[in-house]
Amino acid sequence: MKKLKIKICWLSAGVSSFIAGYLAQNVDEYIYIDIENQHLDSMRFIKDCEKILNKPVQILKSPYGSVENVIKQFRYINGAYGAKCTQILKKRVRKEWEDLHKDYDITYVWGFDMDEKRRAERLNESMPEFEHEYPLIENALTKQDAHAILERLGIKRPAMYDMGYQNNNCIGCVKGGMGYWNKIRKDFPEVFYRMSKLEREIGHSCIKGIYLDELDPNRGKIDEEIMQDCGIMCYLAVNEI
Repeated sequence: MKKLKIKICWLSAGVSSFIAGYLAQNVDEYIYIDIENQHLDSMRFIKDCEKILNKPVQILKSPYGSVENVIKQFRYINGAYGAKCTQILKKRVRKEWEDLHKDYDITYVWGFDMDEKRRAERLNESMPEFEHEYPLIENALTKQDAHAILERLGIKRPAMYDMGYQNNNCIGCVKGGMGYWNKIRKDFPEVFYRMSKLEREIGHSCIKGIYLDELDPNRGKIDEEIMQDCGIMCYLAVNEI
């Protein structure tokens, strides 16, 4: 029996994934995985995207809810195989969705830009059972181009960008470097100290070789740190940085 075709765009509440979904043709479903650690403005952004897409965005959520719950349960933060929160809060949720749709021939739309061709190639290799589309790459668009298109569409970008962060990841992303965490210390001190306490509680740190409560406030430069948008494909980039 021939499978029904379905095209899915996973939104990360980042600009690139939305613009990819906007440019893609005949998308059947847009899906956003909600995490409690996202900035509250992220849901406003998703609702604004719905208006432009003229389609509802399906909201999924892991029963673990937050990054802290995952860390406490598995006593693991980040390492050679990626961040546990990404695996549980995003990858597992996607896999559960796929199990419910295994009778479909699925095409995924992703927000990789012109500077992320290597990540797109890795995704093709890692998920050969699906078809993949990369509208930003296909249209030779950079992340900056995506932001420009968003502005022309009249959508205010998520608040984290305007605060100086490269991506609209969770507040206190465990994959951030010294400069990133020192900016979190300034902008969201309660998040910084909550993670500092949690690191000591489980005996592992976000930044290799140093606990947050030992981090010199002057260390690191966020503008020089490479940090990917934490979509559900983030775990594929572990060995690239």
